[in-house]
Amino acid sequence: MAANHVSIFTKKDVAADLAKQPVLERSLSAFGLTTMGVGAIVGAGIFITPGIIAGKYAGPAVILSFLLAAVVCALAALCYAEFASTIPLAGSAYTYAYSVFGEIIAWILGWSLVSEYLFAVSSVAGSWSAYFQNLLGGFGVVLPTYLQHANGKGIDIIAIIIVLIVTTLLISGVRESTRVNEIMVIVKIAVILLFIGVGAFFIKSGNFVPFIPKGFTDAAGVHHYGFAGIVAGAATAFYAYIGFDAVSTASEEVKNPKRDMPIGIIGSLGVASLLYMTLSAVLVGVVNYKDLASPAHQGDPVAYALTLIHQNWVAGIVSLGAVIGMTTVLMVMSFGGNRLLFAISRDGLLPKAFSKVSERSKVPAASTIIFGVLAAFIGGVVPLQTIAELVNIGTLFAFALVSLGIVFLRRDPQFKDNRQGFKVPFYPVVPILSFALCVFLMLQLEMITWKVFVIWQVLGLIWYAVYGSRNSKVRHYL
Repeated sequence: MAANHVSIFTKKDVAADLAKQPVLERSLSAFGLTTMGVGAIVGAGIFITPGIIAGKYAGPAVILSFLLAAVVCALAALCYAEFASTIPLAGSAYTYAYSVFGEIIAWILGWSLVSEYLFAVSSVAGSWSAYFQNLLGGFGVVLPTYLQHANGKGIDIIAIIIVLIVTTLLISGVRESTRVNEIMVIVKIAVILLFIGVGAFFIKSGNFVPFIPKGFTDAAGVHHYGFAGIVAGAATAFYAYIGFDAVSTASEEVKNPKRDMPIGIIGSLGVASLLYMTLSAVLVGVVNYKDLASPAHQGDPVAYALTLIHQNWVAGIVSLGAVIGMTTVLMVMSFGGNRLLFAISRDGLLPKAFSKVSERSKVPAASTIIFGVLAAFIGGVVPLQTIAELVNIGTLFAFALVSLGIVFLRRDPQFKDNRQGFKVPFYPVVPILSFALCVFLMLQLEMITWKVFVIWQVLGLIWYAVYGSRNSKVRHYL
């Protein structure tokens, strides 16, 4: 191939990359991928967001909010599944964009995803710390104030420790970390089913009336209840679903990607959707949605519901399940983040250290360590109340581009002989609809989120101009 030093829209030669000797071990099965996806999706959100959405936005129709969010995610998941089946390379949406849009779009998307994974791990670590400190408090153990929170006056030492522990586990290898993740996912689902099973006996049918309360809009422009409230609730519920895209970052480590990737992506989303909607139905059946509107009950609505029906022993188990649940989120999002850095580095857009693979564990050790240390630092030192929504906008941006990318994938001659795997049904309606819905949800986010997103992208473009464009292996490949 002739040297190409000019076009920033140069596309990745997927056939050449697939023909290379793999450096990552193919050890993941469809079941491992599914548990990985469930581990990422069903985290702290399932214990918190149903109460917030029911109380503030949708009332008993919280079930419809989760259903609407699931539909949007399902459309995007179908697009991810076709890409993962057609292009079984590490990097997820970044690699897909590189293949159909070109380098500069791939970099912008990859840089967005770096923020998604990094801040997701950091913020979840903070939530993990809060739950764990509550458990310690039950045994009379209280940390010094300056070690409890990242509030500018101290650090969150527990958040730092848990991220470093997860990082150490991931360095040991994919097979070992996946086995631990599978066990924790099973325990987590068992705890959720325990709440559903116990709570079902205390449901009051009157709590579902009216199913869709009369809507109103407050002075701040926030929609409460009614159809608008259901949509606003869906935008909030969407955050609880992000994570299944992390499954597609494991494409190079899957035994049979054309078969296993679609099963893992769509299967994990299906299981998570069923759990979210069922738990929401039981929650609003046990607790009146007006009670859930109280800020005092929004931090832990599931535990509040169990206390209300005098099932305190179950509440303790659920708190433990929340800690386990967030541990699986930390593992999968950390996995996705360091595999993304691995893929970008392999293309020359980040330093070589990120793509070095350990001979012993067959994982990108340097990438895992660097990502983990950085996430631990942010989670332990920086308050993330404002910047946390960057996780949401980065994910929606990725979903939108992946959905639109299916149209370009189908038209690209590079893939005419490489599409024996999964295909999005009802093409082109599904990918176009998915793209439109993702953009619609992005527009629902606050202006401050867009400002932070733009600043992050400007920093990324500066790095690309100074380093990435000069070291790109795709553009300067001879």
